[in-house]
This record gives sequence, structure tokens and C-alpha cells, in this order.
Amino acid sequence: MNKYTKITASIGPKCEDCETLTRMIKAGVNMCRLNFSHDTGDVQGHKIDMIREISAELNTPVAILIDLQGPKHRIGNFETEDKYPLEIGQRFTFDTDPTPGNSTRVQLPDDDVLASLNIGDRILLNDGKIEMRVDFASPERVDATVIRGNEIWSRRGFNLPDTEIATSVLTAKDRADLEYAVTKKPDYVAISFVQKPEDIAEVRDFITQRTSHPIKIIAKIERPNAVERITDIAAAADGIMIARGDLAVEVPYAAVPAISRHIIRECRKMNKPVIVATQMLASMVTSEFPTRAEITDVANAAYLRADSTMTSEETTIGANPVNTIETMANILSHADADAIANPYDWSRVENMPENDWSRSVASMAYLNRASAIVVFARDTIATTQISCRKPDIPVVAICNESVIANQLCLSRGVFPIYNNELFGMRDAFNAARQFGINSGKLVIVDEEKISLRTLD
Repeated sequence: MNKYTKITASIGPKCEDCETLTRMIKAGVNMCRLNFSHDTGDVQGHKIDMIREISAELNTPVAILIDLQGPKHRIGNFETEDKYPLEIGQRFTFDTDPTPGNSTRVQLPDDDVLASLNIGDRILLNDGKIEMRVDFASPERVDATVIRGNEIWSRRGFNLPDTEIATSVLTAKDRADLEYAVTKKPDYVAISFVQKPEDIAEVRDFITQRTSHPIKIIAKIERPNAVERITDIAAAADGIMIARGDLAVEVPYAAVPAISRHIIRECRKMNKPVIVATQMLASMVTSEFPTRAEITDVANAAYLRADSTMTSEETTIGANPVNTIETMANILSHADADAIANPYDWSRVENMPENDWSRSVASMAYLNRASAIVVFARDTIATTQISCRKPDIPVVAICNESVIANQLCLSRGVFPIYNNELFGMRDAFNAARQFGINSGKLVIVDEEKISLRTLD
């Protein structure tokens, strides 16, 4: 199924066997996400080996994305496992004292968080069901007023939408996980809770000091300050994930669609692929069919020309991961076909420069009604730029290295072929035929040379 919009599938207990993974890749998975919040490095390493073996056996490039846990903040424990009542307007204290909490206080174990909070900042607990506002702040103690919520209990996670935390984006766990992960040569690493472009530089530094393998970095956008700095973050990263789960806790949930659209546009300007994530087919964790709203959500990502949609629990713990991927691929194929039949001139909206070479390639293909664009991809740069112009015809990328083919699995409308012997003009025709195009015009891109050839 030659859909244009790619699928990133999270791999977990329900789909980590060879047979299920093979069926999912055949059904349309282009990138496998391994969540390092779960399982040890060697367990994840086994999954990486299995995905590589399946990819080679099927002769189908598949990208591997390592998703680091990042700084997950949780409050401490209470005196009992009971839920403690809260009243609107009451005072509640967070402090450094490890003594079990009660109805008026609890430990906040992260010194860097306490030191970063300011008067007026919001503290959201339990996925935003509890809201408190800071009245007093010191490095040892924070006093807050309860604005929303009626009970609290041990180890609740919290979000700080108004606070920039002065800490490393890599926790000690992330460093250990990444230390192992780079030895397995993944294609992408996703960084959680990015706040600024310097976070990308820190991780890139960490990686390049440990391997020469060209691992690309995906910045997960989950915080308001990341949205405000999206242009700088996208420029520093190799791609963006719109992590709508935490984002919808930290910004008004009604603003998430508009923010997502804004991020997709900015990524296109910056020639960076973008993944739309979280609850796309959430009902399929237990159901055989998606809801009508979920169908529309997946289709809208394709209409917006996002590069990839993503599954989470639907494939990790869902009842039928293969059915989920088949369903998502089916929705995307219909939406992609409709988007191509009813194109929208995004180039005007984005005010792309008239002399942009990748826009010239897309225009040449459109004006000559070409059947495909064939790129000799010695790296990912040219092909990704062409993909970001959304030419709405196949971009066949002939790659002489497997890592390039794998990384191009994320770019919308790109169909990578790994063959280090296909690198002459005649090979462009062979690659097009391998993809199923047997006639028509081809726009061929080989480094700085752009040509128009007829295939017959």
C-alpha cells in the first residue's frame, strides 16, 4: 500500500514477537518506536535486532526511533495509600522533607524543580485534574493554593506549564539508556520535554562523543515554552514530534489543533519532518473499529501534510496491533489520495522563496505531469527538502547506504530503495520500474543536476 503519510508504531508487549512485527511492517509501518521508559536496554536491543532482521528479510527499509523517558516529575509518598481530600482554596505545601505526606504537605523530590518555581506559577497534578497556584517559593519549600481538584495521593505526576526548569534535558537514566542505545545504531533518538534549542545541542554532543553513526534527533514538543521557541528548536533538531498528550495538559486543550497546525507549517519551512502523536486510534486498544472522530483525526494529519502519524497504546498493549496498523494505513491512503486530488497551495501560505531549488524540482514535476521524482540520495538532505515541498507524486530515493534509506522512511511521500549498486542514470529508470512506474516522465535529481527524462 503506497500511502504518502508514514506510520510510526510504538512497539510493546502485544507486538514484540517476530510474526506480529512482520505483519505490521507489511501492513504499513515505516518506523518502529521503542519507548525507553519501559524495559531495560538489553531487552530493547533485542527488539532492534529483530526489526533489522525483518527489514532485511522483507527488503523493506524500516527506521528505528529510540524514545528517551526524560525528566518525569512525581511527588513523594503519603502516610497511607489512601487518597487525601483537597478543598478549593486550601493551602498545600511541597517541600524537601522525605517524611511521608499528609493532607497539607508532601515531598517534592526534585531540588531543581523547587528552585525553579516562582510565585504565580501553576502546578498541575494527575494529568491536570488537580491545579494549584504558587503563593510562596523558596529552594526548600513551596506553598500553593488549590484551584481545582478534590483528592491527592502518592506518586502523582505533575506538569509545570509556567516554569522553565533549570536542569539538563538528559536525566541519569536517559544518559545510561542513550549510552547503550548508540551501540545499536538507531536511526533516530527522541528527546522528551525539550524546552530550548540548547537541549538538542546537549544531546547531539553526547551522541557524537560516543559514535560516528549519523543518528538524527527528534524533539518532542510537550511544553508551552517549546511551542514558543518552535522555530529555533526545529532548526536545531532533525525532526519534531507533536506529543499531544502532555501538551494538552500544559496548554489549553482547545488550542492543541491550532498549535499542531502551526508546528507542521514551521517544520515545513525548516525542511524538517514532523510526527503527529497521541491517541490517534485510542479506542482500538479494546475495540476492533476506530471512532468516527479518530478516523477524522488521522485523516486530518494527512490533509495537513504531516510526515507521520503515530500509535502508542494501540499497538503496545492493544487487542490487535496488526488490525490497528491496517486501519491507520487504510485511512491514510484514502486521505492522501483525496489531498492529491484536491491540492492546497501551501507554498503561498508559507511564503517560500521563489528561488528555492527544491520548490523548483516540485514545480518541474507538476508542470510536466511527471510520474515520479527520482533522487540519488547520498544523504538525506536533498530528498527531505523535496519531500517538504509536498509534490504529491512519489519521490523515489535511491540510497547507497542503509541508514539513509532507513532515515528517509520518516519523510512524507518518499519511497527509499537501498541498493549501493544503483547509481547511474539508467538506474533511475530501473528504480522507477521497481517501484511500479513503467511509463511517463521522471524528474531526476543527482546532486546539483536536475533533468527531465521520459520512461518508456
